[in-house]
Amino acid sequence: MTERPDRHRGSTIVHLGVGAFHRAHQAWYTQHASTSEDPWSIVAFTGRSPEQARLLQASGGGYTLITRGPDGDGFERIDSIRFAHDGADRPAWERAVAAPDTRLITLTVTEAGYRADAHGNLDLTDAAVAADLRAARSGADAALATAPVRLAAGLAARRSADAGPLTVISCDNLPGNGAITRAVVLQAAAEVDPALPAWIDANVGFRSSMVDRITPRTVPADIDAVERATGVRDEAAVVTEPFSEWIIERGVTSPDWERAGVRLTDDLAPYEERKLRILNGAHSLLAYRGLLAGHEHVADAFADPAVREQVEEYWASAAESCSLPRHELDEAVDATRGRFANPRIRHALAQIALDGEIKLRHRVVPVLAHAVRSGGSASAPASAIAAWMRWSGASGHALDRLLIGHDADVAAAMRAAIEREIRRLGEMSAGAVPRAGAVRS
Repeated sequence: MTERPDRHRGSTIVHLGVGAFHRAHQAWYTQHASTSEDPWSIVAFTGRSPEQARLLQASGGGYTLITRGPDGDGFERIDSIRFAHDGADRPAWERAVAAPDTRLITLTVTEAGYRADAHGNLDLTDAAVAADLRAARSGADAALATAPVRLAAGLAARRSADAGPLTVISCDNLPGNGAITRAVVLQAAAEVDPALPAWIDANVGFRSSMVDRITPRTVPADIDAVERATGVRDEAAVVTEPFSEWIIERGVTSPDWERAGVRLTDDLAPYEERKLRILNGAHSLLAYRGLLAGHEHVADAFADPAVREQVEEYWASAAESCSLPRHELDEAVDATRGRFANPRIRHALAQIALDGEIKLRHRVVPVLAHAVRSGGSASAPASAIAAWMRWSGASGHALDRLLIGHDADVAAAMRAAIEREIRRLGEMSAGAVPRAGAVRS
């Protein structure tokens, strides 16, 4: 991918985990925030597969964003990505992080990508983490596969270049994602170089953010639609919904994202809570109950009266567990109803079902715990976990891990509620659709 001279100006965001969501969300906001007086662009790295880098390299970094509303499509050219690299290209990663014009690092590596254990610490028993740490300590340019070690290695390169401070913003569906990022990166850094954590503490800020935009997989029919509308056959096209939200903790030197609709806050927790429990928790319930019922997409599952009834019951429990004013929660539920019902967003349930143990811990378990403690109805959140166990074949040990951190009485009550729901689901078949391992996003 050849650098365009007119785009090598201003400040740089290095992004790890370039995929459809990043291109529908952070890259879109950056394009709408960057100005000729304050230009920003993105140097992007893939998280796992190099395919996204190849697509973007072929298109010079630009792509078409298809905004798919219930009544039609909008088409917009996005060119805020200046470079796209295979994430396995460690020298390119370290050069990008160490560059003096790099001001931010953003992450969309999925919940599992932080390699954190149930306590939020770096899982040093993870084989990929252990292999990366050995490679990072070796001093060679061997490829690194895990986000915490990649970040530690990149920040070590920035220290060596004396390139100054920067900020890391997590954009994944984890509560306190900035604090989790800081914890796993500092732990990886300590393993690589015992002096590195002190430099990171003095020079790197970690900020949490809450992100929201449904972004289903692009299929050949979408690329055909772009060609009919624009005359360009864009293999890098991305489909998304009209709704979008991004809330970031204050204290970030960034593009003027606020002019593009980003909200800055001193207290992100209530918004993270609302999004994880109202949207993501209901998504997980739809995924597992819908897959068991033989559905493939969100809108189809939401149109099933039995599944819809369970989701509505779940929303009542989730709202009770959240701390924002009730009118804000009711508005969020109402907006989510419309989003789930949009038949033109073909969001695959099997894509949502990936990494269920990690997702449910943050999305649904808090709702279930609140219901148990408050004496409310526990059946709907328990059903989401029961459906995950039925569909995935998760073991009792997986359930034990899911409930870590709750006192014995609460954990026992949650387990009893889940077991009741497993019995209720006993007649349903899990064989109607592919299991989570068959789909990657």
